[in-house]
Amino acid sequence: MDDPATSARDLPGEALGAGVVKRPTRLADGRDLIYYDDPGTTLGPGRAVDARELGPRPETATMRRDVLTGDWVSVAAARQNRAFLPPAELDPLAPQTPTNPSEIPSQYDVAVFENKSPSFGPALAEALGDAPAGADAPRDLDDLVAPGLGRTRTSVGRCEVVCFSPEHSGSFGSLSRTRARTVIEAWADRTAALSALPGIEQVFPFENRGEAIGVTLPHPHGQIYAYPYITPRTTSLLASIDREGPDLFERILAFERAGERVILEGEHWTAFVPFAARWPIEIHLLPHRHVADFAATTDAERDELAPLYLRLLRGLDALYDSPTPYIAAWHQAPVHRGRDTARLHLQLTSPRRAADKLKFLAGSEAAMGAWIGDIPPESAAAKLREAVASIPEETL
Repeated sequence: MDDPATSARDLPGEALGAGVVKRPTRLADGRDLIYYDDPGTTLGPGRAVDARELGPRPETATMRRDVLTGDWVSVAAARQNRAFLPPAELDPLAPQTPTNPSEIPSQYDVAVFENKSPSFGPALAEALGDAPAGADAPRDLDDLVAPGLGRTRTSVGRCEVVCFSPEHSGSFGSLSRTRARTVIEAWADRTAALSALPGIEQVFPFENRGEAIGVTLPHPHGQIYAYPYITPRTTSLLASIDREGPDLFERILAFERAGERVILEGEHWTAFVPFAARWPIEIHLLPHRHVADFAATTDAERDELAPLYLRLLRGLDALYDSPTPYIAAWHQAPVHRGRDTARLHLQLTSPRRAADKLKFLAGSEAAMGAWIGDIPPESAAAKLREAVASIPEETL
């Protein structure tokens, strides 16, 4: 690999909200790479060119329909080759050096790129006209629910990696307020871009944190999946809205804000432990007005979310003497359905039920989906509220 310092070019910039600047480019194998520069960044427009010699990308995976549940399962064998807990000097999400041929060729504040071994994609629905025989993208949502044994479709879509920082370790909660705001701007920008791609039905930003969750890279990062279907969780949500009424989220928010499970409340967002929490630690964070996805949030909502979300995550870590593993799942409305009723919200969950104990999904939960809660939601909320309140304002 060439020394990245010897090969660079200026990238055009696009101004986004909060002073963030977007600079798109491509990796050596044609994958999209987008830099998001902090407001007031010390980085200029110059970025090193990706000079690696890379082989072809893996073929797009195939989805199989589980006729018992109606769920689609993507079989992506190329993911077996992804990195697993590499040493810091071979961090694949750090800026490239002459001795580390990582995925990002230049210094950055926040960077988003297409996953090398995705669960969905790299093909998109419109690209399959010239694909090999047998390539068959979902035709529409009705096609996905049609009956029949042995049904398959091509796993069109997009999977992206969102690098929160060039540091080798950390998580969203370890970011500065400015950097957190840049990531939120990137989430909004990518949600809009991915929603516009052909064949995409839902966009899902998330962060996995901790080896107990199955994280294979300690680098501070998250991911965004763009699915060719509406996920099972959101399908159930839309059915609940049909059953309970189109104002369901508005009523949930009023119900929780009037109760004892609220953890943190701002002008635009409220965090609470839900009434029927499944996990030992489960926090939901909702905007006060109806917002379908990140792309629909206002600057004011994004500005408040940055410190509020940091406080929430740092409070989570204040519960115990060691960092708490979690999944931070940002649920967004589907691209073409339920946008007037399904509201953007965070579901933050952790299997940690004590300092040295984890909840494992066994027979009732894993096999039957019949959950048994270990900790009363009101007790969990009281502990989380105290932990969140212990975070000094000046540190955010």
